[in-house]
Amino acid sequence: MEDLAQARAERWWLTKRKVGSLSRAAAFIDDVGFALLFPKKGVVLPTLYEAVSDQPLSGIEDYWSADVDRIWGWKDELPRRGLAWYGRFLRGRPSFLAPPLLVDLYPRTGRPDDFEDAGLSPAAHRIARILLRSGPQSTAALREALDVEGRRASDAFSRTVGELTRALVVTHFGAEKAGAGWPTPILELTARAFEIPRRRNATAARPRAARRFLDTMLEARPPDLVSAFGWGTDGARDALEDLVASGHALRSDRGYRSLSFGSGSPRPALLGSAPPRSLEIR
Repeated sequence: MEDLAQARAERWWLTKRKVGSLSRAAAFIDDVGFALLFPKKGVVLPTLYEAVSDQPLSGIEDYWSADVDRIWGWKDELPRRGLAWYGRFLRGRPSFLAPPLLVDLYPRTGRPDDFEDAGLSPAAHRIARILLRSGPQSTAALREALDVEGRRASDAFSRTVGELTRALVVTHFGAEKAGAGWPTPILELTARAFEIPRRRNATAARPRAARRFLDTMLEARPPDLVSAFGWGTDGARDALEDLVASGHALRSDRGYRSLSFGSGSPRPALLGSAPPRSLEIR
């Protein structure tokens, strides 16, 4: 059987020419469907950093390189141009979603105010209401509006933003440069930043998202899908079983296997997939 690690290296662009431009970064995310920003020990998922650089991240000093500088800018520009959603989503870590996968994972109606049904904490709901009323806002402006001061308040604010991105309520939407400090991320409502169709077939969306996940991971177990997308265990298992029943996956000793893994044949076309959107600034 084809070695899984080698197959994933090829699938995740680790054996290709390194990504060196925003357009290729967008193409990478569109191809794999989802990716972490940086690798994390013990987390087996594709990452933009590893598609960009051959240098391992072994210590904090490695986060001050030319490769890191490039992708640090891309993480803000990709969502601003509608090329990839970005926020803390995959396993609660900074990550990207290709727009077609975002549409399949998005759990609400697609209206800008649909966060009212998201069961948010009071602080998260307040941030979402500010964005709805005032448009995209920098985190600095949001901190000021919420009167966030001190380390504990800042940590709570970061957790709240994480709550909003994990629920796909907001996305990063560029950055704002103010003075000599680091650029400040700008947040926007996902349903306003990306085209989320109001009429979607939820029954078809989940199997399509599971198929996209398996196509990229090549082999996976239900807990992998649970930790990545935040689904319940039963829902993840049912989605993978549906892929087997429809002839889009096989059961294996390690869980479920994509038909493209070890077959020597091209990957099957993904339902609902689409090429990257134009690089024209929106």
